[in-house]
This record gives sequence, structure tokens and C-alpha cells, in this order.
Amino acid sequence: MAESKIRKSRASTSEQARQYRQQGHDDALLFAISIGLNKDYQNDIKAKKDVIDPSGDAHSVKSGQKKWQIFLYGLNRFENDTFFKVMNGIGQLLANCIKSFPDTFEEYQLNKTKAKENLRIHMVAIAEKLKETHRLKAFLSKSLFNGGEVNYLTVLEHNKFHVFWGKEVEKVMADNLEVTNSQARQAGQFPEQKVILKYEGTNLGEIEMRNDSPVHYREIRFNMVKPKAMKLLFNKIALKKNFNANVIVYGEALKHFGRWSPK
Repeated sequence: MAESKIRKSRASTSEQARQYRQQGHDDALLFAISIGLNKDYQNDIKAKKDVIDPSGDAHSVKSGQKKWQIFLYGLNRFENDTFFKVMNGIGQLLANCIKSFPDTFEEYQLNKTKAKENLRIHMVAIAEKLKETHRLKAFLSKSLFNGGEVNYLTVLEHNKFHVFWGKEVEKVMADNLEVTNSQARQAGQFPEQKVILKYEGTNLGEIEMRNDSPVHYREIRFNMVKPKAMKLLFNKIALKKNFNANVIVYGEALKHFGRWSPK
């Protein structure tokens, strides 16, 4: 059976990337204002802390219509980040994926087949590890919430902010996602080039090597399809309550969010 996939888009120009970052900042500011903060709210982009709410808890604020880029990391991140280093070998396997490719993009262009064949064994090994629910949960915790430093996933959808407790998001995703590898669909393609996270038989997330341009060569990207991710969260975390006209709180987040008087 042919496997569904996340459609590739053309590489963003620097101006498109700038606009994307600015839109993300604007959406985070809108959320901050929606919960009573001023325009000079605190944030920490490197730690995924887009907004710090009045209780001191951190939110990863995501918007976009199609995809979320969860991370785009190079070799140094996987070799030097303590959390990745102790994640039962997953960090080393991610580093090995990068090391499967030659040092320069020009060298890779001369022999793509060798690099892609080298990559397969490591992508298969990552998928095998992430098939264990507790390891997938740990990986999602690091990827989405920087290992617990961020408390909430807050999503702009249909002009409202939907607030989910991070640990509940990790559990729901780990319990409901199927982990597999990509397959070759036509002549000239290589199997097992990605790790795929599926929900209801279609792709919700992909872990893949960037090898389409020299700009992000030898980097690993983790993407999620926003509509699919939101369908999973809405299906599995049904309990909700309006915090105000612009903010809706779900599930376990109801126990933690809003410990101050909304304006």
C-alpha cells in the first residue's frame, strides 16, 4: 500500500523565513496580550519559551496553517546537548545520521547514493527505539518542550488560542502515534530515509535529513502536520473551558493554567 506523506515545499527564501519568524512573534504577542500581559512580555526563543504567563509558566506558541517545524538541528546540538546525549542512544543515532553524509554539499552531490545507503541503518534504528512508548515520550518532551522547561503547547487555530498541558500532549502523542520508516515509492528513491510518526494511518510527523540545499545541509528536521496534530489532540483531550473570549483551556491544563485573575 502506498504510504501517505508530508508534501515537500520549496526551500524558503531568507525573506520568507524572516516573515515566518515575524508571524510567530506576532502570534506570541497576541497570546500574551490575550492573557493580560503587556507588549514587553518575557520570552526565551532558544528554550522554546515563546510566552511566560503571569504564573511564571512557559508556553510554546504555534500557529501556521500546514506545518510546525519542531526543530532543525545540526551535529553540535546532538553531540553537546545533555538531554540528547543521555536519551538511550537516540541522540547518538541522530548524530550518526548526519555523519552518514560527507562534510560538504558538493561532495554529497557527487555520490548521493552512498550517503543515502549509509543513512538507512541509522533511521531504522531510531524508529525501532521510538516504537517503545516511554522513549517516544521522552523524545517528544525534548523536542516540543525542551525536556520539561516549557509547560504548555498553545496553538492558534480558528482565531482562538488552544492551551494544552505539555505532559498530557507528550502522553497522548506517545500513546497514539505509530512509528515507522519511509518507503521508496518509485524507481530512483531510497527506502528508510525518514522516521515517520503516523496517526490514523497518515503522516503526522517526519524526522528527516535536510539534503536539498547547501543552506541547511547536514541538519535534521522534525516537522509535524498541524491539522493532523490538532485532530489528535482534540480527539483525545475533550474536556475544555473558556478562559476568556480568545483562549480555550483543555484537559490537564485546567488544573494549572489561569492561576491569576484574567483581564
